[in-house]
Amino acid sequence: MTAVDVHAHFVPPAVLDTLASRGGELGVTLVERAAGTRCCRFDDGLEVRPFLPGLLDLDARLAEMDGQRVGRQILSVWTDIFGYGLDGARCGTWHRILNDGIAELCAARPERFSWMASAPLVDAAAAARELERCVGDGAVGVIVTANVDGRNLGEVPLDEFWSACETLDVPVFVHPSLPRPLPRAEKFSLNQTCAYTMDTTLAAGSMILSGALDRFPKLRLLLSHGGGNLPYLIGRFDRMHHAADRDVTGDRAAHAPSAYLRRFLYDSILHNREALQFLRDLVGIERILLGGDAPFPPGDPDPLGSLEKAGLDRQSIQTIAVTNPEREYRLS
Repeated sequence: MTAVDVHAHFVPPAVLDTLASRGGELGVTLVERAAGTRCCRFDDGLEVRPFLPGLLDLDARLAEMDGQRVGRQILSVWTDIFGYGLDGARCGTWHRILNDGIAELCAARPERFSWMASAPLVDAAAAARELERCVGDGAVGVIVTANVDGRNLGEVPLDEFWSACETLDVPVFVHPSLPRPLPRAEKFSLNQTCAYTMDTTLAAGSMILSGALDRFPKLRLLLSHGGGNLPYLIGRFDRMHHAADRDVTGDRAAHAPSAYLRRFLYDSILHNREALQFLRDLVGIERILLGGDAPFPPGDPDPLGSLEKAGLDRQSIQTIAVTNPEREYRLS
């Protein structure tokens, strides 16, 4: 079994070298922190957490993959550094640098890595053009944040970008991004545990209820962390769709929200046997893809082991870890 992990983050060290020499013109400053760590500070005032060593060390990543029995990772850049507070021109330049870095890194180890592009979602046309460029350079998908500078994904005017995603036929990985935790989520790891999953849920709900999934019926969205809270709350979504005044709520969905559950793909990062079984029973085994979320603490250090511990048979594990990723990312 050549398992494929579709949820893995990396930051090419060449990107940090570029920041050290050109950060001022990009609006992104590389800041030295204690114990030799570094972080990004953006001109809009956002300063993100320091880079974890695992975000930058390719040899350590390969050793980790071998220990996990993962043959390939589909890498995406850490969403906290997407810089959506930058102006359109600098945001576009910044994402081009990120994409060129991850493309070069994966081209050097094509037997182990594929990559997803990122895009400057502050400008739908620029995002579409950047995605087209990246797919031409070998990107197998695209990663987007669940919110764009605080706006729900489905409420951002991105139709030109969604159209490009359909035309290019690439999966869109929806990932939370909350580098500034809400005050209530600053302690107890509540940002990663609760706020991240709610960010994904808000994105999925807004894509359904804004009518975006109806306008773009071929759009393939992969939701992080088992779909956030969407699978568990789908009955509540349906209830409000039927009971609330749609002119007041802005609900434009053509169908009940539950009708869209199988339009989404879901990664397997749930850390709980019963939760994974529930997701399988709700959406079907063919909608779930293996994920690990390296190198972050909420990730799954043994993604294949988690499938085994959930009591899935070998064929189901093969489907989640190999068949589904290869089909959705056109790897075979």
